[in-house]
Amino acid sequence: MTDTAKVAGALTDLLAASHIAVLGDLPEMVASHADAVGLHGATFFLVDLQGKVLRQVTGRGPDAGEGGLRLAADGTVAGLAFQRVDLVLEPRRTADRGLLRWWVPIVDGVERLGVLRVDTADDEAVHDALRNLASLVALLLLSKRSHSDSYARLIRTAPMNVAAEMQWHLTPPSAFAGRNCTVGAVSEPAYEVGGDAYDYAVSGDTLHLSVFDAMGHDATAGLTANIAVAACRNARRQGADLVETGQAVEDVLIEQFGVSRYVTGILAHLDMGTGRLRWINRGHHLPVLIRDGRWSSELRCPPAGPMGVGLRLPVTVCQEQLQPGDRVLFYTDGVVEARNGKGEQFGLERFVDFVMRHHAGRLTLHETLRRLTHAILTHHGGRLDDDATVLLAEWGDPDQGDLTP
Repeated sequence: MTDTAKVAGALTDLLAASHIAVLGDLPEMVASHADAVGLHGATFFLVDLQGKVLRQVTGRGPDAGEGGLRLAADGTVAGLAFQRVDLVLEPRRTADRGLLRWWVPIVDGVERLGVLRVDTADDEAVHDALRNLASLVALLLLSKRSHSDSYARLIRTAPMNVAAEMQWHLTPPSAFAGRNCTVGAVSEPAYEVGGDAYDYAVSGDTLHLSVFDAMGHDATAGLTANIAVAACRNARRQGADLVETGQAVEDVLIEQFGVSRYVTGILAHLDMGTGRLRWINRGHHLPVLIRDGRWSSELRCPPAGPMGVGLRLPVTVCQEQLQPGDRVLFYTDGVVEARNGKGEQFGLERFVDFVMRHHAGRLTLHETLRRLTHAILTHHGGRLDDDATVLLAEWGDPDQGDLTP
């Protein structure tokens, strides 16, 4: 039997030892503290930006992954643990010591960072110890991520342009759950995204949601989107309402670029207690509501024109009362306009149908979005001509507990 007190002591000692460690120090630290309490060979892997590869953190080399394994996120036992967000036991014992081999998802809240591999003896009472170790590894990784170029290099599988570099440092994590709400987001092309951006934040009982699509697909488009998000955050943190926030974004863009650069967007507030959704449409694609996982409809709202062109059109605040389990999709044109070799668009119908079908298959919201981006890329021959961003919010999620191990 696993000694709960000893495991807790080992994790406490690991936490204490980690304060002045860097990312490259963690593999040895984690393995040595875990081994002392029967969790042998602890090794962890980080998922890449596109959710395709799990890369081992070895602590060696500029990316802290030199000489490490690369495992596919699809078609492997490690990938199964990552996709299901659950412990997975390999069907065979390890060849050298005859131990059980476990794969455990590493999550921060509901953001999936990677997986942990651990070998144990014949003791199935290790589930809590494995989950606790994975949780601590997640916290340690997060504490090092913000100042680690090694982390950034490890989760990339291709060179990144300057616009994408700005965007990835601007946007919040791609997954969130709390106060009866779940949020997921994806952007492609991950290494070349230009003018798309999404944002969300919690303030009291309000979930702020926004998606922006800036004119162009270059570093200037990326700068425009960055300024739009920063202006949006600045306004709402000073208590501005939706209309005032949209105007603040427009004013800053005109101040910086005249009327030569603009962004379209949706700005929304969701009351996490009541499910009331309020939003404005600044020249953007309409949000889509999915109800009961069976039908969908566009949420109509008169457009007020893009932000940055100074049209001064009237802005309408629209409302919708969500029901438990409702999902709202915010997206940019690159999602629906991606074309295959025959010139056929991915299209709104295919987009919404994909989300509904995978939801019916009981995949988590975040796994559904991972697979959606792969489907869009495949449809367009592996390379997009325009940015494709999806921001999905679910209210009253009855399955939030399934998002953590």
